[in-house]
Amino acid sequence: MRIGLDVMGGDFAPVAAIDGAILAAKELSPDDKIVLIGQEAAIRSLLHDRGYDASVFDIVHATDVIEMGEHPTKALARKPDSSISIGFGMLKHKKIDAFASAGNSGAMLVGSIFSVNTIQGIARPCTSAIIPQEAGGYSFLVDVGTNPDAKSDVFYQFGLIGSIYAQNVYHIPNPRVALLNIGHEEEKGNLTTQSAYHLMKDSKDFNFTGNIEGRDVLRNKADVIVCDGFTGNIVLKLIESFYNIMEQRNLTDDYICRLNYEKYGGTPILGINGAVVMGHGISNDIAIKNMVLLGRDVYKAKIASKIKHALINLNGGLL
Repeated sequence: MRIGLDVMGGDFAPVAAIDGAILAAKELSPDDKIVLIGQEAAIRSLLHDRGYDASVFDIVHATDVIEMGEHPTKALARKPDSSISIGFGMLKHKKIDAFASAGNSGAMLVGSIFSVNTIQGIARPCTSAIIPQEAGGYSFLVDVGTNPDAKSDVFYQFGLIGSIYAQNVYHIPNPRVALLNIGHEEEKGNLTTQSAYHLMKDSKDFNFTGNIEGRDVLRNKADVIVCDGFTGNIVLKLIESFYNIMEQRNLTDDYICRLNYEKYGGTPILGINGAVVMGHGISNDIAIKNMVLLGRDVYKAKIASKIKHALINLNGGLL
C-alpha cells in the first residue's frame, strides 16, 4: 500500500515529519511505501543530511502550505498546490491508499469530506482518542473535537462507529460501549444525553452498557466512551496536561508513560470513504511515525467498508 504523509504539517515540520517517516519506513513491510508530500528541495536536503536514501520514498512536490490558523474551506480553495490539497487529490484518485498529516485539523476534516466523501448514512464523521486504562488495555473516546454540538442520533452512530473501530483495528471482541455522563442513572444528564441513552439502551447494533462518569474514564468501565466533541476534547486535553505535569515532576511510572500522546500518533477520521489520520500539531518524530503506522492499520482493517455494511443492516436496514 501507499501512505501519503504531509511533510509540511505540524509545528515542527518538516523536520519532525521527515524523521518520523524514516522511523516508520523501518517498520513497514517491503510492500508498503511512504509518499512524502511537500517542498521537494527541503525534503531531499533533510534526507541527505541524515544520510538516508531518498529512493526509499516517493516524493511529490507541493509549492504551498496551509497554515494552522487559516480557515479550512477557504484555504483549500485558495491553495490547490498545498501539501494537504495535493494529498487529498491523490487519495481521491487512488494514487495513495491512506493520508496522514499533523497540519490544520479543520482542513483535514473538510478535505476528507470533499475528496473521499462521508459514508452514505453517516450524519457526522468523528474522531477518537486512545485512552490507556489503569488496569491495562485501552478505551476509545468518541468524539474528541469534530462535533461539539452532536445530537442524540449522532451519539448512536458514534457508538456504532467506535465499536467497529475498536473491534477491527484493536481486536477488542464485542466492545463495551458507554455514554459519558454526570451520573450512572438513565435520567441523568442534559436533554441530549438522556435522549441518546434512550436510543442506545436497547441497541442490537453494539454492546451498550450504560452511562459512565468522568471518574470512570481511566477505570476500564468501557471500551468505547461516547460523548460530544466539546466534552471529548476537554477530557483529552486534561489527560494530556496531567501527563505533562507528572512528567515535569518526575512522577511517572509505566502507566503514566502510557498516557503520552506520542505513542499513539493521532486519530483516524471515522465515517468517511477512506483512511485519513490527523496528528496533534505538536507531533514529534515518534508521533509522526505512529501516525503513519495507524494510517496503514486503518486502511488494512477496511474500516470504511465495515461501517457501510453495518449501516445497511442497522436495526434491520432503517437507514
